Amino acid sequence: MTIKLSDFTNIKDWLIILLGCVIQAAGFVFFINPYNIVPGGVYGLSIVLHNLMPSWQIGTISYAFEIPLEIISILLLGGKLGGRTIVAALITPLIMNFISLISYPDAASLEALDPTKILGGNLNLSEHLMLSTIVGGAVIGAGIGLVARTQAMGGGTDIVAMLMQKYMRIRFSRALLIVDGLVVLFGLIIIGLGVGSSTPTTHNSALLSLYSLIAIYVCSNTISLVINGMKEEKIIFIIGNHSMDELRSYILHDLDRGATAIKSSGIYSGEDKDMLFLVVTQKEVMRIKQRIKQLEPDAFIVITDAYNIYGEGFRALPNAGDIIPE
Repeated sequence: MTIKLSDFTNIKDWLIILLGCVIQAAGFVFFINPYNIVPGGVYGLSIVLHNLMPSWQIGTISYAFEIPLEIISILLLGGKLGGRTIVAALITPLIMNFISLISYPDAASLEALDPTKILGGNLNLSEHLMLSTIVGGAVIGAGIGLVARTQAMGGGTDIVAMLMQKYMRIRFSRALLIVDGLVVLFGLIIIGLGVGSSTPTTHNSALLSLYSLIAIYVCSNTISLVINGMKEEKIIFIIGNHSMDELRSYILHDLDRGATAIKSSGIYSGEDKDMLFLVVTQKEVMRIKQRIKQLEPDAFIVITDAYNIYGEGFRALPNAGDIIPE
């Protein structure tokens, strides 16, 4: 049997999906679920409903939302994406339930999601809700981002956000923020105001919605960071008053970079000027600035972040119909 390079790529994608699901599930179990923080999504809805049906675990409740949304994803987002999404959506609740089962000492503490009992009480963050919120949001966002990088979703409202990106041209992380905000509102009604819940509300219950908004913000930004990566590439425009042959040679031979020379003229002076346009990494910015100071000390320079660079040496252009979360 011949092993193709694409087989390794597929294996890598599936391992990334599995890792992302485990990270996401752990973020919920250890930092979010025990404190009734509702960071949006299907699992946020499940946390709210767990307060109404405490005998049902959060991972189990989520299947009631996942299955219809998975069908929608297959129909509207394509078979490949739907297949990966189905796997991610089905295994994440199972992993969440499994981690919960081994983290609590007995059925009563598991049903109550008692933070004083999780991991023998060694991870009780009841007095540090802000820390739990930030860490939980970051961990969940990292897990979702890893899954999304393989053009799959963790399921649930991730699919809704992906549909909003495809049909409404809203950035994935921003669409997720909108959808999750509605889930937080539902959590405020049930957990904060105690509508339909047998658990008595306290002043802190209403404040949980504020923690939830912080969790969503952290999660959303972490997703964007994981999907897009650190913006290490920079665009540099260099406008010189003299011939920049030496600088061109430095860029081409020392930096091993290409650049585009653009003929320009100053509006005030009316003089012809040379302008170089190039893309470099963050590490190369200081080098190019130092060389410009040596060769063109009176040059005018503009440096800005570069987003979504396509072409030789960078990312390939997406195919028609590809759904790229960004």
